[in-house]
Amino acid sequence: MGGAFASRMEAKDGNAGFDFSGTYTRVVSGKLIAYSFGDRTGVVEFVTGGSGVTVRITFDAESQNSAEQQRRGWQAILDRFARCVEARG
Repeated sequence: MGGAFASRMEAKDGNAGFDFSGTYTRVVSGKLIAYSFGDRTGVVEFVTGGSGVTVRITFDAESQNSAEQQRRGWQAILDRFARCVEARG
């Protein structure tokens, strides 16, 4: 795979943010995106079910923020992503 990505993740009000970059390690169209970032890894899974598609993200946690803070942050990102997708119909 080996494709690189880079983006800026930021709170909607701009009070916090971070640069997020890494390398895609595996992509299965419509099903899975695996990536590495620094010495950590992550996987995004798209799971089709009766009521639509569930997006599940699993990643190695970092040590600066608690697991709960990380969970809340990523959940907010996923919620915003869902609203954008649903608005497009």
